[in-house]
Amino acid sequence: MRRREFLELLAIAGLAGASLRPRISQAQAAGELYDAKPFGNVSLLHITDTHAQLLPVYFREPFGQAFLQKHKIKSGTPLAHALASPDFEALARRYGKVGGFGHMAALVKRLRGTRPHALLLDGGDSWQGSATALWTRGADMMGAQQRLGVDYMTAHWEFTYGQKPVQDSPVKLLAQNVRTADFEDPVFDPYTLRTLNGVAIAVIGQAFPYTPIANPRHFVPDWTFGIQEGLLQRRIDEVREKGAKAVVLLSHNGMHVDLKLAGRVRGLDAILGGHTHDAVPRPVRVGKTLVTNAGSNGKFVAVLDLDVGEGGVKDYRYRLLPVFSRLLDEDKDMARYIEAVRAPYREKLNEKLATTEGLLYRRGSFNGSVDELILQASLKEKDAQIAFSPGFRWGTTLLPGDAITLEHLMDQTAITYPQSTLNELSGESIKGILEDIADNVFNADPYLQQGGDMVRVGGMTYALAPGARIGKRVSDLRLHGKPLEATKRYKVSGWAPVAEGIKGEPIWDVAARYLRATKSVPPLKANRPRLIGVKDNPGLS
Repeated sequence: MRRREFLELLAIAGLAGASLRPRISQAQAAGELYDAKPFGNVSLLHITDTHAQLLPVYFREPFGQAFLQKHKIKSGTPLAHALASPDFEALARRYGKVGGFGHMAALVKRLRGTRPHALLLDGGDSWQGSATALWTRGADMMGAQQRLGVDYMTAHWEFTYGQKPVQDSPVKLLAQNVRTADFEDPVFDPYTLRTLNGVAIAVIGQAFPYTPIANPRHFVPDWTFGIQEGLLQRRIDEVREKGAKAVVLLSHNGMHVDLKLAGRVRGLDAILGGHTHDAVPRPVRVGKTLVTNAGSNGKFVAVLDLDVGEGGVKDYRYRLLPVFSRLLDEDKDMARYIEAVRAPYREKLNEKLATTEGLLYRRGSFNGSVDELILQASLKEKDAQIAFSPGFRWGTTLLPGDAITLEHLMDQTAITYPQSTLNELSGESIKGILEDIADNVFNADPYLQQGGDMVRVGGMTYALAPGARIGKRVSDLRLHGKPLEATKRYKVSGWAPVAEGIKGEPIWDVAARYLRATKSVPPLKANRPRLIGVKDNPGLS
């Protein structure tokens, strides 16, 4: 980095409580940025939604200029690049990749050097999202979590490996809302009660409540989930009666659900959230509860310092620290582990399938360019008229000119139910599918939003009114400019079926075949619906 780039780190340093000075070395700059001054007597470190990315990555956020203005973040700074999408390509080349467990481990060790009592909490979605995690069924990530020093975790995509792996997790898994379907017995410990610096603190776990709906039910046939608001209140009261002076929820609900939940239960001091991948620079206060979310893909380590007295939490400091791989040297032990765990797969991972001429990313309410690539592959290879792709928000980013390797393709598709499908559906059925998914994504009640973004659509266009009532959101469905006919049947390809027993070629084989033949992928314009009634919503418009 050049000297002027160090100066631009002032924006982050101010957020972290540091004061970056000119004419200092890169090591000094990193020291001032990451050696956040401790506060209070209880410290919690929080990561979430790393999605099995052991190495540094590029990851484009969906938030635009309105987000930067809201949080008073100067455009073009490292913090702006970490949190938002404007000028992404130029800033990515300037500031480099983010995350990586080697760099994260170095930061965690640095923070624990001044906070030896700190707990490291993982909000889940850690074992899924890469080829090596899929091929080892999460074992590579379990080893990384142990070496990182994760104390407790909760879960979501981890459940797609089945019930036994999460029950046998080497990292203690907390989930107050997962119970047996027969007698409603707890499957996991609902909470932990720890004494830190002489202060009793409780951490309650909240797994993703809609796991059997958003993912295949047959992976967790014996368990029930749900938000379990009443049960959570009883757990909060229970730990308070046992002497907890601070109570924190380690949640994978999603930010929107956590905000509602915070207003409906009593006695929570903070919710450390995950699932929606929101990088929240400052906590949102709901009553007496702080609600946060620490981003995704290893881009951030959140630090919550609490000043807790006999009467409870008196004050706090919160920092969302971006993990810039160019400012943090890799932890040597973690780097050796990552090298060893990836070695058996290196040749396969590095297979070059094609080159991208444009930015490839996935993250947002609607299609990203990498979704468009998968849809085009599905349309061509399946000889379909219309293609659907799930509204997943995980998946890394590639810059123009980058090679698309098998590893990068797997970053977008690595799940345990990857089957591709081809069906004949009527125009009426297609509209019904879009209406059902739109109600899930845009329902006004956060408790009825059951995970994921809007399904990605290829080959056809449609209009969407997110604020309309169910059955009235989707309109003007067209194929090659002509309206879809309600009774006519169309060939529709897709992948990731949640029903049991469906057979089909894995989507990565479909996309890899397409890419090998294509060799060079031109810049792709994402096919997004024509939005109605959202002009005052910068997050959608």
